[in-house]
Amino acid sequence: MKVFIAGIDGYLGWALAQYLTARGHEVAGTDRYLRRQWVEEVGSVSAIPIYSMEERLAAFRDHFGKELQFREGDLLDYPFLRSYLEDFQPDAIVHLAEMPSAPYSMMDQAHAVGTHTNNVNGSLNVLWAMREVCPNAHLVKLGTMGEYGTPNVDIPEGFFEIEYRGRKDRMTFPRNPGSFYHLTKVHDTHNTIFACRIWGLSATDIMQGVVFGTQIDEMGDDPRLRSRLDFDQCFGTAINRFACQAVIGHPLTVYGVGHQKRGFLPMRDSMQCLTIAIENPPKQGEYRVFNQFEECYTVTELAEKVREAGTAVGLDVEIEHFDNPRTEKEEHYYNPDRQHLLDLGYKPTHDVVAEVKIMLKDLIPHRERIMEKREILVPDIRWDGTRRRSNVLTASPVNS
Repeated sequence: MKVFIAGIDGYLGWALAQYLTARGHEVAGTDRYLRRQWVEEVGSVSAIPIYSMEERLAAFRDHFGKELQFREGDLLDYPFLRSYLEDFQPDAIVHLAEMPSAPYSMMDQAHAVGTHTNNVNGSLNVLWAMREVCPNAHLVKLGTMGEYGTPNVDIPEGFFEIEYRGRKDRMTFPRNPGSFYHLTKVHDTHNTIFACRIWGLSATDIMQGVVFGTQIDEMGDDPRLRSRLDFDQCFGTAINRFACQAVIGHPLTVYGVGHQKRGFLPMRDSMQCLTIAIENPPKQGEYRVFNQFEECYTVTELAEKVREAGTAVGLDVEIEHFDNPRTEKEEHYYNPDRQHLLDLGYKPTHDVVAEVKIMLKDLIPHRERIMEKREILVPDIRWDGTRRRSNVLTASPVNS
């Protein structure tokens, strides 16, 4: 298959390009390097050094024996996007080119508006370009489990049956996003459903849990082929952030009581699931939803798993609870479905501790690089619009 990846320089995009190529697919992609700029803006770096795209492309050619088609560009530049898709004529388009951080979107007015402009308008351009030059392509759009929020009922995969005043219908499950970033994902969902219904496009909306991990087997030993790994408050997701804190002896920063529950999956599972979606497209005109995660854990459970993995590799890991900078439920019900991918052959990894041990071993050589940015490890972006550092809770609400 011919697969186009928007956001190919990113954490998932660069790994997916390698995973798909190893399976015999032809890959092309684009990126504007905004993730690199955003992380620099918030005063951070990737814990694992990343190379320029020129060096990455050379390594890709050396490792896989073929060129990776790449053009630098912006999804907001519609003529560029339309032309590239018209030239490549993909069977599938994987959209990973959105700003992915809730805290970044909550920093101030400019970051909230910028997030919406980049994410919503960029996704609209993808839909219009598909309609005009590759209407038979399959859109694999990366959404987020955060679209659903934490309702006090089970979470289906996108749709549910409802009976109201004696009448029944199948409807999209209500969304209750927790940040301006998550709101953009909900807007994308509605726009994609509309485009499929009106224009006959086909799309898979991936409601993905939080991804963690430093590598997939297809990267081999060449450091130029490694993906980035962030640990700051904006772009460092929970386990990745905890792992980086562990290797420098910084307490793991659990927010509030730590009972917030989410779906998580390692990078290698994310690659497996995205590829299953690509290789098993929906019917033309169909919009479908896959909830994509390995298992659900509370933040405290994850911190304990990182501590267990750290102990196994000789690290002394402490856990501390900080006042929560986010406005969110800390005690809640959470039980999402995830059957569609299992039916198509997804085999979850399950062993989080083993995966974290791999991460820690990969990160220990970069301990000084992380240590240099130690001051960014405690969050200061708050949902009330202020900027102030979180404080350690003097009386921990749970044993750690």
